Amino acid sequence: MTLLSIKNLKKYYFCGLFNKKEIRAVDGVDLEIKSGRTLGLVGNSGCGKTTVAKIILRLIEPTDGRIIFKEKDITKLRGRELKNLGQEMQIIFQNPETSLNPRMKIYDAILEPLRIHKLCSTDKEYEKILKLIEIVNLNQELLFRYPHELSGGQLQRVVIARILSLNPKFIVADEVTSMLDPLVQAQILNLMKDLQEKLGISYLFISHDMDVVEWMSDEIAVMDEGKIVDWK
Repeated sequence: MTLLSIKNLKKYYFCGLFNKKEIRAVDGVDLEIKSGRTLGLVGNSGCGKTTVAKIILRLIEPTDGRIIFKEKDITKLRGRELKNLGQEMQIIFQNPETSLNPRMKIYDAILEPLRIHKLCSTDKEYEKILKLIEIVNLNQELLFRYPHELSGGQLQRVVIARILSLNPKFIVADEVTSMLDPLVQAQILNLMKDLQEKLGISYLFISHDMDVVEWMSDEIAVMDEGKIVDWK
């Protein structure tokens, strides 16, 4: 079953004070992601991959096109409907440190989205956090440390646990392992595959590394200059 599709997606920018130049960051992109599957999106830096992801997540507005999620057009959602969508659609960024408050202990960082969305009663919070860190293979002794006290691989697991607290159906993975050494990179990718098998999560997996994308993805779209130019 198709979970998400985008149709004729466009994002145009204009630069320059007088002779404005049109930049077509995304230029008529069509994509489809099935439930429990991974679509790889590959291309050189600046080709529009991350812009596509941000539009899907409604972080930026498209110039044109439609985004269909769970058979509903989410392109024009506002207010509470958009906030609720945030529970089902999440993103893992390249640098996990930018996703975490450096002044907040790991326990509170994972707990924060649960409190914001009122998904867990106070007396069940600790139990819920323990289950989340167990899923991502983290030791509970790390819960009361700060982000700077953890390694890059541990921080990425914290980010994943934080995201899983919302029980999302769709996750964008944007260059999630590019800053990790090969061993840790393999561990994170294996974790993501295990979570997909257990929880039925769908991924949009973005990278410039074709080897990693081929290993992770069921289908691959190749992007260049704002367009999809090939499928693999």
